[in-house]
Amino acid sequence: MTVRRYSKLVQAVAVMSSLVLAACSSSAFQVIKAPARQSELVRTEKSFLIDIYDLSPTDLGEGESLRVVATTNIVADVVANIGGDAIELAGLIPLGADPHTYEPTPGDYQTTINAHVIFLNGVGLEEFMYQTLKQVAVDVPVVSLSEGIELSLFSGGENNDHQQGGGCDDGEDHEHDEGETHYQVQGGVDPHVWFDAFNVIVWAENAAHALGALDPANADLYETNAHEYVEKLKELDAWIQVQVARVAPEDRMLVTDHLAFGYFVHRYGLEMVGAVIPAYSMAAQPSAQEIAKLVDTIRELGAKAIFVGTTANPRLAERVAEDAGVELVPLYIGSLSDPDGPAGTYLALMQYDVNEIVQALLK
Repeated sequence: MTVRRYSKLVQAVAVMSSLVLAACSSSAFQVIKAPARQSELVRTEKSFLIDIYDLSPTDLGEGESLRVVATTNIVADVVANIGGDAIELAGLIPLGADPHTYEPTPGDYQTTINAHVIFLNGVGLEEFMYQTLKQVAVDVPVVSLSEGIELSLFSGGENNDHQQGGGCDDGEDHEHDEGETHYQVQGGVDPHVWFDAFNVIVWAENAAHALGALDPANADLYETNAHEYVEKLKELDAWIQVQVARVAPEDRMLVTDHLAFGYFVHRYGLEMVGAVIPAYSMAAQPSAQEIAKLVDTIRELGAKAIFVGTTANPRLAERVAEDAGVELVPLYIGSLSDPDGPAGTYLALMQYDVNEIVQALLK
């Protein structure tokens, strides 16, 4: 079975599993699978992205490797697993930097213009890099690894109290009891697709196809590497489900620094009950009323912790945690750690984060 055919089967299984886990989510932030509802950022990307099926072989000299550039270090790690020693890989966004706000340097531009292909997460994540990528795309193909993933949004509304009844993504209006909440969040597509391991299988498929199209001599190697990596992703997905199952359903509540875990809660059966910044990027700013409401929500629900990304300034989250009387738990969200650290690869990042989340929710 080819990587492409296998991945389509995996995507179908993922969609069915997600519907079982979250068909009628009780989350205060209702996760909506909405592949047709694209944000302006996603539409902007379309102007400079190339379809992986439109790629053609690159004229490589004798002994020359395919020069590949990845925007985030998470994307770079996944591509490294597919390309192996057959490619020359460079990452742009440094370890510890926030991919939402990173602006490329003149050195980054030089790296990209000399590449044979550029891979990005896409769907609005690397917004501040778009101008550079548009310029480079005239000569270098830019590929979104997230092409083909069913994207998600969070529903919005007015802040009152915690939403107990939840909502179904069935396209119909539902009545809710007095005192429920529909948190107002910034619009747009959730770009944090890597928090569902099945989405990274799509990344692996896309990377294998793109690399094989550009470098046909190594196409079989890329496909073999993708198959091996997909098996690891399947094992990761199964392990996450086992770990989350250790937590009582009523304790599976996440409060985060920003809305980075939509795909995670949708896939693995948790509930998003609050965020310090009710937006997809830490560049947004919450109001004093939103902060006060979040503190009240944490106290009323008995949420165990606030989970914050290592790339973010934790000052505001620390204040909320202190006021609400809960602990602050750092997670790796938009960046890997140093290679020798606890999240030096995508697989290690997910394992670390899940362990930290589960341990905090079991207290």
